[in-house]
Amino acid sequence: MKKLSMAILLALTAFAAGAQTKYPNKPIRMIVPFPPGSASDFLARTVGQKLNEQYGQQVVIDNRPGAGGVVGSTMIAKAVPDGYTLGMIGQPYLINAILQKDAPYRALEDVATIAQVATLPNVLVIAPNLPVKTTAELIAMAKAKPGELNFGSAGIGASSHIAGEAFKAAAGINVVHVPFKLLSDVFTEMISGRVHMYMFPLPAVMPMLKDGKLHVLAVGTLQKVPSLPGVPTIAESGLSGFQSESWFGVVAPVKTPRAVVQQLNKDIVAILQQADTKERFLRQGADAVITTPEEFQKLMQFEFAKYKKLVKDAGISAQ
Repeated sequence: MKKLSMAILLALTAFAAGAQTKYPNKPIRMIVPFPPGSASDFLARTVGQKLNEQYGQQVVIDNRPGAGGVVGSTMIAKAVPDGYTLGMIGQPYLINAILQKDAPYRALEDVATIAQVATLPNVLVIAPNLPVKTTAELIAMAKAKPGELNFGSAGIGASSHIAGEAFKAAAGINVVHVPFKLLSDVFTEMISGRVHMYMFPLPAVMPMLKDGKLHVLAVGTLQKVPSLPGVPTIAESGLSGFQSESWFGVVAPVKTPRAVVQQLNKDIVAILQQADTKERFLRQGADAVITTPEEFQKLMQFEFAKYKKLVKDAGISAQ
């Protein structure tokens, strides 16, 4: 009887310990290396809200902009790997690790990939007072006035910066790069006409396009975008084969328990497969993407090599 009681006690203790450590049992922080209103912010809030509903634990979106995404990216990589700090990252996470001479984090080694979340087109947007109506007219104006037009970005190394440089190179134009820290400042300067063009990830600029405050000339995908009917692609507007898209995904600090990574992947994939999530993404111009942690890791490795070459060829530096 005594042995039986001891066995029951041990079983109850093990059960209680398992219940206490069930993930998650406290709020989760999701760091976004860019400000509210950015594409990564929109995606983080959409996924975070769904995880909140599923887990019954608050998912706090922690916007940490600065240095083109370096500040927030470093926080993600250096956080405690307990599953309670996640990050919503995109290309800038990789690019900044390439640009920085003494990078504060290692892009591929310092995070555990959980799931890619979305791909979305970059769109060529111009100030409302710029007297052009097509991509071809914009390129012609830039060539007629070398060095007089400019393009904005969310900072050196941001996806908008790299997309702008790619457009500049493909079009063979001389335009000046103007980096910003806050998206609100970008909108103010574009509406005023002091910033002439910007390659936006579509969700970040969709509200401005719907309100008619900024004008879109073309989309960076090879196919037209359903949420922007009638807007041509850059490829069919004179730059054959040109493609510019952004991707985003959820990561955690390396050494986050594998079981937690697998659970988060399973739960995020389920969220991305829900009809209302897909609809919300599409309204903002984003496409939900389903991956395993390993598939997302392969994408990161491929993109890192690609951007390393692009940065070298374009002569981009952190300055």
